[in-house]
Amino acid sequence: MATITASFFVYSQASAANLPLAADTAANPASTPGNLETADDCTTKDQCQALLDQYEKLLTQYDSDINKTAGQKKTLQNQISLLKQKASSLAVQIKKSGAVISDLSLQISDTDKSVQDTESKIEQSQGNLGEILRSINDEDQRPLIELLLSEAKLSSFFDDVVYLENLNDQSDIILANVKDLKSSLEDQKAGLESDKQDMQSAMQVQMLQKLEHEKNQAQQEQTLKLTEVQYQQQLTQKQATEQEISKIKNKIFQLAGLGANQETLKFEDAVILAKKVAALTGIRPAFLLAILTQESNIGQNVGQCYLTNNLTGGGVNITSGRSVAKVMSPARDVQPFLSITADVGRDAHTTRVSCPMSYGWGGAMGPAQFIPSTWMLYRDRLKAITGIAADPWKADDAFLAAALYIGDYGAKNKDYNSEWKAAMIYFSGSTNTKYRFYGDNVVAIEKGYEDDMATIGQ
Repeated sequence: MATITASFFVYSQASAANLPLAADTAANPASTPGNLETADDCTTKDQCQALLDQYEKLLTQYDSDINKTAGQKKTLQNQISLLKQKASSLAVQIKKSGAVISDLSLQISDTDKSVQDTESKIEQSQGNLGEILRSINDEDQRPLIELLLSEAKLSSFFDDVVYLENLNDQSDIILANVKDLKSSLEDQKAGLESDKQDMQSAMQVQMLQKLEHEKNQAQQEQTLKLTEVQYQQQLTQKQATEQEISKIKNKIFQLAGLGANQETLKFEDAVILAKKVAALTGIRPAFLLAILTQESNIGQNVGQCYLTNNLTGGGVNITSGRSVAKVMSPARDVQPFLSITADVGRDAHTTRVSCPMSYGWGGAMGPAQFIPSTWMLYRDRLKAITGIAADPWKADDAFLAAALYIGDYGAKNKDYNSEWKAAMIYFSGSTNTKYRFYGDNVVAIEKGYEDDMATIGQ
């Protein structure tokens, strides 16, 4: 999602924490950090970091084992072993994401408390400043002759003058302190918003891991039903039979977040469109398809909200009709969104955008999941290529926008590292390895699409 940002589907930490490991791992508890069949919990940042370190060490070992098994001869036994190793690795990855979420929850709680403390200090300082200014104002309202006559001694008059000077000095000190506190508050709030965006990303990654785990489990069940002879026959049949070619060509390429017509593409048509866009932007078609597939997998709330309040960014869930806060950031995205929808002749308040998760804002548009402010950075480039205002909810414009974005962040190099980096930036605006599953999965999807494209001769 181009520079991140919308959220779509909340995955329950509890269900992730209780995912079973594959049998071969469960039988070797010495290789696991604690009992991974029960929920691991961390209530301090140190505990969370210790869990993350343990999970990372275990995942490194799994990567080594998976690569070793994948390099061996393709037999049914090796395939089953490979699937079990992947299932175990995914279970640990889900646990790791849970620890990341717990760690971020603690950070958000700490920052939120700091924000409240700072706001309280500002309020108190403003109260003190108000009292001082009132005292100064009261004294300023008294004529000088009155001050002189009201004091029995001249020394008392000068004491009053010194007192007023001290009040002025105190007001200056308090005012400077308030300015510092407000600056600190802005930094804390920015950090809090960043932590919430990180939380959103972690929850999305965990959800993707769960989907991949379920896919792996289904594949295991199918593979376990085969004999060695049947497995070898399947490998042979994948050598581009007419039936296999037709099946690949006609499968539906899923695109989420489209307009009300919910257009769909057959895989062959999606490949043709991706190749056309790739020729214009210098990226690999399979990589573009993989990015868009991952974005469609990110959740069920893509394109399920309407913006209804331009001032607050609030909206409504299209399916349930319930009010939803934070559908779109009013400071960052509402005005760009109004401009974009006006350009393409859409009603801003009946045009689908993504719903928010429990953290962060929604508002991402169409299959490429650009937020409005990011789309504005590409609007003129898109129009220069197509000759008309680009529509985020149309497949061809969404393909082109996504291709331009990933091309800007290295995908034109067409190598593993560059594409992985571009995928990560597309997801969260950074290459933070906490979310590396997103980039890893995109590259894996790309490899599958390359195989399919070769099979159908594209």
